[in-house]
Amino acid sequence: MLEKGFSSPTDRILRLKNTLLQVKPYVESERATLATLAYQQYEHLPAIMRRARVIEKIFHELPITIRADELIVGAVTIHPRSTEICPEFSFEWVEKEFETMEHRLADPFIIEKETAQALSEAFKYWPGKTTSSLAASYMSDATKESMAGGVFTVGNYFYGGVGHVSVDYGKVLKIGFRGIIAEVNEALAKLDRSRPDYLKKEQFYQAVIISYQAAIAFAHRYAQEAARLAQAENNPQRKRELEQIAQNCRQVPEQGATTFWQACQTFWFIQSMLQIESSGHSISPGRFDQYMYPYLAADSSITPEFAQELVDCCWIKLNDINKTRDEVSAQAFAGYAVFQNLCVGGQTEEGRDATNPLSYMCMEATAHVRLPQPSFSIRVWQGTPDEFLFRACEVVRLGLGVPAIYNDEVIIPALQNRGVSLQDARDYCIIGCVEPQAPHRTEGWHDAAFFNVAKVLEITLNNGRAGGKQLGPITGEMTSWRGMDDFYQAFQQQMTHFVHQLVEACNSVDLAHGERCPLPFLSALVDDCIGRGKSLQEGGAIYNFTGPQAFGVADTGDSVYAIQKQVFEEGKLTLAELKSALETNFGHAADSSPQASLSENDLCAMVQQIIDRDGSLDAAAIKEEVYRQLSSTAASQGSQRFAEIRRILENTPCFGNDIDEVDLVARRCALIYCREVEKYRNPRGGQFQAGIYPVSANVLFGKDVGALPDGRLAKAPLADGVSPRQGKDGSGPTAAASSVAKLDHFIASNGTLYNQKFLPSALAGEKGLRNFGSLVRNYFDKKGMHVQFNVVDRDTLLRAQKDPQQHQDLVVRVAGYSAQFVVLAKEVQDDIISRTEQHF
Repeated sequence: MLEKGFSSPTDRILRLKNTLLQVKPYVESERATLATLAYQQYEHLPAIMRRARVIEKIFHELPITIRADELIVGAVTIHPRSTEICPEFSFEWVEKEFETMEHRLADPFIIEKETAQALSEAFKYWPGKTTSSLAASYMSDATKESMAGGVFTVGNYFYGGVGHVSVDYGKVLKIGFRGIIAEVNEALAKLDRSRPDYLKKEQFYQAVIISYQAAIAFAHRYAQEAARLAQAENNPQRKRELEQIAQNCRQVPEQGATTFWQACQTFWFIQSMLQIESSGHSISPGRFDQYMYPYLAADSSITPEFAQELVDCCWIKLNDINKTRDEVSAQAFAGYAVFQNLCVGGQTEEGRDATNPLSYMCMEATAHVRLPQPSFSIRVWQGTPDEFLFRACEVVRLGLGVPAIYNDEVIIPALQNRGVSLQDARDYCIIGCVEPQAPHRTEGWHDAAFFNVAKVLEITLNNGRAGGKQLGPITGEMTSWRGMDDFYQAFQQQMTHFVHQLVEACNSVDLAHGERCPLPFLSALVDDCIGRGKSLQEGGAIYNFTGPQAFGVADTGDSVYAIQKQVFEEGKLTLAELKSALETNFGHAADSSPQASLSENDLCAMVQQIIDRDGSLDAAAIKEEVYRQLSSTAASQGSQRFAEIRRILENTPCFGNDIDEVDLVARRCALIYCREVEKYRNPRGGQFQAGIYPVSANVLFGKDVGALPDGRLAKAPLADGVSPRQGKDGSGPTAAASSVAKLDHFIASNGTLYNQKFLPSALAGEKGLRNFGSLVRNYFDKKGMHVQFNVVDRDTLLRAQKDPQQHQDLVVRVAGYSAQFVVLAKEVQDDIISRTEQHF
């Protein structure tokens, strides 16, 4: 039998989990106050030294807490699952939402009156001093207009700190923070004082030393708190636990770890300290099973049961991290998403299978905790044991939306094509949603922007116009196109224009972070910042990329194919008819003027009927009634024709059914975007690389897109990632996956995202498990990069919408992350419900 099932979590894990499920998240003000005070005190210092003094003050004075039952300690906030504010990046949006954040559509947070007052006081210092204000000053008005018009957005790094990175956890496990300080001192001693970059490097090294000394003090504060709690504890077992926690926090992360418990504590201190420094999301643990397993294997005193409980505790702590965003961004990242991607399996740097016992324990922890974090992923290659893949499929069948599954046979060469060495590419991990990178060697600047390919299509159909404005170049009215070559020429020109603006916006934000908020603590954990004497934000990493992501690819491909098929090949529609249908949203928008035409006799007859019905009407009233009837007739006739046009378009073959002529159109449209992106470079000396994934922006930014030639109505959600449009992949899961595999995943090296949804009955039993594993292998053999699954039926989701209190632990895959279904905005819930339910 393949099916094994999962053990039960301990009572401790259940209590810790229930605490997180029951709490409401708060916004706290302590970090904002401390950071502001430090910035005011150290205004005279260079940016990197100011940042060091900021983190020093925070680590020394941020309130600490050890919660009941915890074995792994360290918290960013006093309230569970809550967030601090980092005003050095942006603050205006927080102040605007003091009264509304608790009640907004997506991801509400409570802001108490005292907290709002403290934040308001801190915010007085920040106008004109944030990274967002500097970034905005770099951007042209035209670029800002395109963002306002829904073509793209750079909201992630514009509002918040730098994330999307995986640091060298293994290095700290081995040598501790003292070892890093020693390494920096050695580099400092070797500096050539005659070089012009001496002062910059010397400042960077001093900043790292200050930051890591403060970080050691932060851990020692937890040691003192644990010892204090142990003295007052009456329960003998808990007393012993607190005493050991105190001992662990004295040892790590200052020194290297000597036990698996200390290794877990080290991991968590690093994770939480990175969040405290910048609140960047997608601080991803990376290959947890690789750097942690040596400490488990060497710990002869630990029992398997306690080792599993420690891993479970790490999973719980990852769910304690939270982040607030502005109201619009919260809709794009709906579900309190923080994207801490933890990856297991795959290959070693030497090309051997990397699976180990901890890989399976991570799956067990996911089954025990059943919460959205970590964003759990596995790597699969030709050497992956079937047992490992089937076990992962068993986890997927639990209905948590994890693990997401990644294909080494595509990702490794895709990274090599971007200049990553073979050894480093084999060691890749996943960051955030779906973005591959060489861990602790890369500043990927992933998730740099959302790019709306469907909006560019709409602008192309309107000769560069959007919302009455000329946003793009004049490329010709669609009614003048003589064939598809004319369309592709116009689409390419629009894409060139808007990708250039996208790059300008991304580079503006990139420059602002390098100038105002370099991060010394983070930088020292990424190679080769210490060797180069540069912060991560100034180009200190070995590999430097910028990765904006596109969405709306399937909508664009289906729309372009519909024009090709119905207008130019079969002649069922004219371009003029299509243009009118799109402008009126297929008759769902009110017509502005009567279009019907009547003969003179018919018009006279209509006037006579009006007079006969009411002889008291004057000339003006008769004219008004004639106009009303004409408008009504025209609307009726127009609506009928527009409905017919929409039926024609909707009956056109769609992407997702393994039809080459359709799928290759979507591939071509995606390539136009990807090839344009990769032409550019960023301020850190690295290349732009494209990704195709949406978070949940396909819902939010679908509102910016009018009706499309695939029959989609204005403002409706777009397809998510590289997935086919919702409900259009009706030929089964293998056909859908085959279509997706035809996209060029190698060039989209910043990651692609493919969602499938299965009925639980389709995957039941050993047969379902084998079919499931075969589907993944088949898709990967065809060179798909990534796939993830929801295993849930429509009725369960509808019941959860109706009665959220009874479905608090229902976790679903949204996009590149999982979330509690009941905390999602209804429109995002509806989008998940609308996805095709596959079965074999």
